[in-house]
Parts: sequence; C-alpha cells; structure tokens
Amino acid sequence: MIVLITVISSPVISQEKISIYDTTLDGLQQISEAIELAKDQGKHTLIKVGYNQCPWCIKLDGFIKEDAEIDSLIKADYVFIKVNYSKENRNMAAMEFLEYPHRFGFPVMVVIDVKGKRIHTQNTLYLEKKKSYDRMRVINFLKAWNSKAISAESYKKF
Repeated sequence: MIVLITVISSPVISQEKISIYDTTLDGLQQISEAIELAKDQGKHTLIKVGYNQCPWCIKLDGFIKEDAEIDSLIKADYVFIKVNYSKENRNMAAMEFLEYPHRFGFPVMVVIDVKGKRIHTQNTLYLEKKKSYDRMRVINFLKAWNSKAISAESYKKF
C-alpha cells in the first residue's frame, strides 16, 4: 500500500514590526511639548493620530517621507508629532484634549494653533486617492491650515 502525503505549504511572510508610533508615550505630554515648541517657532502643531498596525497610518507615514515637497511643507509650517491610539495605550487624556479625533478613524490629523487651540481635524479619508494618498489634496490641506493661511493679516490686504 502506498500512502501519499500531501504537504501544504504557505509562503512565510516576513512581518517586520512597524513602529511609527511610540506606544509608551503620554500623548498629552507630547502635545503640550509640541505646542510650546510651536509657540516659540511661530508655527502650528500638526498631530497625526494612529497606531502601528494601521495600514493607512503606515501608508501616510511613507507618503509624507517620500515626497520632498510635502515633507518640506510640514517642517516649514508645523511642529509635527505622532500620537498613538491603540489597545496598548489609548491616550484618552490626549484624545479628550483633541476633542476625540479618533471618531473619524485612522489616521487622523489635528491642527493646533499657537495658543494651543484645536482649529481643525482632518479626516484623512478625504486625502486618499485609490490605494494611496493624493499629493495635491495633502499639499492643499497643509497650506490651508498653516499659521499664515489663517492669520488675519493675510486677508486685510483684500
């Protein structure tokens, strides 16, 4: 009698642990420190809220880093931080301060002015295009919410 043994194999997928959010940080402390730095620099604070296993959070992180113009706009106009929201650390004090941005899903971007006031929450769904992000939508978002764009002085000349 011949016995056939079928071996079912599945490809082994290397799953490198992605770590764009530090799950150990106190989000409210991160935000407070970023606001103080932004005040000193005359910039707004841009906060990206998400978690390490979020595919769209990872995509947006790479998208920002890979586009020199977007990266430059962020560095020129914002103090940029990433605040974790995950089962390891929900950062609820930070979420309360930001007025619960996670209601829009992840990632979500929040803009804080130099006075420490939340002035905009951006559902990043509206920045997407197909299976990535739309470059011009991201650029327009960044330009629309920088400190110069919402300064009254910018509009007195009209």
